Amino acid sequence: MSGGPPAPLAGSAPASIPDLLGRYPVGGPPTGTAGAAVTIVLRQGRAEVEALLIERAESESDPASGQVGLPGGHVDDEDTSLERTALRELHEEVGLGETDLEGRPRFVETRLAARFHLKVAIFVGELAPKAKAPIPASRTEVAHVFWLPRSALAHARQVPRDTPLGWIEVTATVHDGHILWGFTRRVLRDFFGFPPEDELGGLPFAPQA
Repeated sequence: MSGGPPAPLAGSAPASIPDLLGRYPVGGPPTGTAGAAVTIVLRQGRAEVEALLIERAESESDPASGQVGLPGGHVDDEDTSLERTALRELHEEVGLGETDLEGRPRFVETRLAARFHLKVAIFVGELAPKAKAPIPASRTEVAHVFWLPRSALAHARQVPRDTPLGWIEVTATVHDGHILWGFTRRVLRDFFGFPPEDELGGLPFAPQA
């Protein structure tokens, strides 16, 4: 795992979006250093900072069917950088383009999605004031989009999920009926400064067919 400095302690006051973004550099590592990229899109909600998440469409052939994750996906041959992968996937999945972000996305870290032995580059950006509203731009991939308040990540429930070990109870955050667990939950808890938990890895996005 590589990237920016450690997140602030969870016991401190929640950081503002400028503070969160200021910890990380613009740009990212070369394409060959990761096989996929995702983006944490932030906005200032009514009470606190929120992160954009997607719930994947139901599909019998998709191991990530119905799971919650960050917008993102695999690197394509035409992608000139991992930043380009992140931006392309953001547009394809939730309809947000570069002008819908406040400046270029910043590189957080590269993290291993152990279930697929796949390194994932994680970027973060702020939704621009006049940005389009995110939507499920690809209905075959995305069923819902929603905003998760930072404070929701402090709450955990044991929820039965299908894992490599079969159906077992996993540690999850449940928000408005959406179940967030595994890879994406760990990424967001680390980003916002919550302490690590002992939980099984989930799917960051659907593997390629």
